[in-house]
Amino acid sequence: MLRTLEQPWTSYVNGRWAEAGSGKRLEIADPGRTDFPASVYDLAPAAAADEAVAAAAGAFPGWSETPAAARAAFVYDLIDVWRGRIDDLAEIVTREMGKPLRESRSEATRAVEEMRFWAGEALRLGDRTFDSTRRNTEAMTIRQPLGPVAAIAPWNFPILAPVRKVIPALICGCTVVLKPALQAPGASVLFVRMLEEVGVPAGTVNLLIGSGREVGERLIQSGDIAGITFTGSTDVGLHIASVAAPRNARLQLEMGGKNAAVVANYADVEHAAAEISAAAFAVAGQRCTAVSRVIVLESEKEALEAALVRRAEAIKVGYGADEGIEMGPVVSEAQLRRVESYVRLAEEGQGRVLTGGRRPRRDGNYYAPTIVTDVRPGSPLFTDEIFGPVLVVTTAGDFDEAVRLANDTRYGLTSAIFTDDMNQAYAFAMRSQAGMVHVNHGTTSEGHVPFGGWKQSGRGAFGIGDTSAEFYTTLKAVYRMHRR
Repeated sequence: MLRTLEQPWTSYVNGRWAEAGSGKRLEIADPGRTDFPASVYDLAPAAAADEAVAAAAGAFPGWSETPAAARAAFVYDLIDVWRGRIDDLAEIVTREMGKPLRESRSEATRAVEEMRFWAGEALRLGDRTFDSTRRNTEAMTIRQPLGPVAAIAPWNFPILAPVRKVIPALICGCTVVLKPALQAPGASVLFVRMLEEVGVPAGTVNLLIGSGREVGERLIQSGDIAGITFTGSTDVGLHIASVAAPRNARLQLEMGGKNAAVVANYADVEHAAAEISAAAFAVAGQRCTAVSRVIVLESEKEALEAALVRRAEAIKVGYGADEGIEMGPVVSEAQLRRVESYVRLAEEGQGRVLTGGRRPRRDGNYYAPTIVTDVRPGSPLFTDEIFGPVLVVTTAGDFDEAVRLANDTRYGLTSAIFTDDMNQAYAFAMRSQAGMVHVNHGTTSEGHVPFGGWKQSGRGAFGIGDTSAEFYTTLKAVYRMHRR
């Protein structure tokens, strides 16, 4: 069972946890058993955001001057503590947002590897030297910490997303105000408690459990916040960009996706179906990188659809803590209704449901893995980010049309192609309007490889890999002339 401190959980500002009863009470229901509470919080008022920003600004000079190796040592100490809390992290994530325990544990374990990567980057943050055109002159570029940053994290990866923002910030010498999504903030509470346990100085990391409308708005409007790193919907990301623009704050926006997998001249149908299904239905389809569209040549459609249906119908749906469960519920009743509204479009003539399209049980926010075929380009099923376990299939006449349809979206996060023709694979990689392209591979990412999107899927430095340093640091050119 989860070894937690007494609830309600509260915010953490300048090295202190807010007192219970200090804010409006929030009770999060378990999406897999909606009659049961998962956790209880006291929400931070808007004024707490000002206090958190002031704390981060006050701590910045000391933290930015802390030697890089010492900053890395805090992360290595955190890893030692973290390894003993993986089950706690996994349990709160499964209880709050519903993903199966095996996915939650995998997320918590993967965070260790990504923290190790960033701790190792601490001594590799130097930049370049240049030959000068003048005698007795040196030219170089250096990187310095950006300043206090606001980290706004999503609910679908409640462990990895905060880690991917807070740890690079700390390694690069920035202080942080972390605001997790209210659907699943528990992992962030445990994360910050571990940082406190290893002795990260007061004000260096601050945690706000509060609404986007109050706390989030104050954060993004603050003139003392040098940069904003955000993962979430495109509409919210664009709003953040509009608010930050007048003061030219640094932005790192990881936003939505309507990701396509093209299948063209590929013999291994079962492999394609396995990779696409895993990418479509992991986290109940609630991933910005989920494959949500399949664009297949007419000659390959029937075999691929049959394989996809077999895969979808074999997925074991149920409560995330139960043995053998492969897909849990969607995060909320509101999200469930959104998914149902899109499937109704198919029932109204915008597609044809091959499998799924129903609630398999009524004791939680469950929806069966769903495949909709004969979806026309331009339909909301084809263009909108549904963020649920719904995969749509569209037919293309040839490879060129498939590429055009894959690019026919405002998003540009990730894409995939399954083909035995390496000329087509290369052409797709070059012509795909996405920040990440996968060949004969599902749309998964690795923790040391840059992660980001084009068009309305991303803005600013790519994250996850070492490119995050481009967000958390500021480049400075230095010229030095000396006498001989």
